[in-house]
Amino acid sequence: MALWHMLARDERRDAHWGAFCEATSDMRTIMRIGLISVPMDLGADRRGVDMGASAIRYTNLDEKLRALGHEVINLDPVAVSEPETRSPGEPRLKYLEQIVAASEQLAMRVKACLDDGAIPVTLGGDHSVALGSISGAAGVYKRLGVIWIDAHADFNTDETSPSGNIHGMILAALAGLGDSRLVNVGGAGPHVSPQRIAIVGAREIDPDEQRLLREQHVHVWTMSDIDRRGMEAVFSDALRVATDDADGLHVSFDLDAVDPTEAPGVGTPVPGGITYREAQLAMEMVAESGKLTSLDMVEVNPILDRENRTAILACELALSAFGKRIF
Repeated sequence: MALWHMLARDERRDAHWGAFCEATSDMRTIMRIGLISVPMDLGADRRGVDMGASAIRYTNLDEKLRALGHEVINLDPVAVSEPETRSPGEPRLKYLEQIVAASEQLAMRVKACLDDGAIPVTLGGDHSVALGSISGAAGVYKRLGVIWIDAHADFNTDETSPSGNIHGMILAALAGLGDSRLVNVGGAGPHVSPQRIAIVGAREIDPDEQRLLREQHVHVWTMSDIDRRGMEAVFSDALRVATDDADGLHVSFDLDAVDPTEAPGVGTPVPGGITYREAQLAMEMVAESGKLTSLDMVEVNPILDRENRTAILACELALSAFGKRIF
């Protein structure tokens, strides 16, 4: 990369982060947003989540973001192999080759989007898409903070995973744990410091996963914490953890974090999740922080959904993250 281009990119990055670090009561600041679809369902056992991005787009997310005053760019979708056409390969790392290939594509798209001064929004697809989106963001923001809103911690490795499904290994790989082919997507890992990871809404964590999370000092707020303290207090702490000493903030929202009564169209539903309003409050707080630099909305499965309710919720949450307010 030419030196002048590197300097221009760094100036855009610093200006972008500096502008967002100043919280403002006016959330209608015009932003450039790049929408990237990733029809991925290789990371999970249950099929159908590859249509999630299309279901979210069907809600006219791009037009609704423009109605808020933002500039929206619809980027080409990432090409992903269909599982029916490929062997799962290694039983402890199912579809590894195909997931790595798609993640490398996505990492380049996200990095290019950020270099162009836009905020990339990745629409999934199972949560393995976050391997590409976050490693790409980390290529621009070297001290990236991550808020992972999910019923699951996704902090397994190929040695601890009971299923071999890669969507449950992504956060660990981003923190430098597990198979090197996952860890080094988008460049040499780790891509995120465990101390700048905040997991919110967890309610199903495997025993070995718990051990790894404690060993790595990852901050985890479970549904019990939200029940006791409320979403506002918990999410304030999560924002502080993810943004202290950070130069960028990535929010990765798995729709199975929301209770299945309100988000039925997900591949791995777990009872007792966050409510519609708790989810909206979290995204409203993201907007109010002024620190968002990239976003995922993942795990929408239209086959299991009812009247596209979960995709509509994903759209509404994204709008809240970009400044939509009740009043």
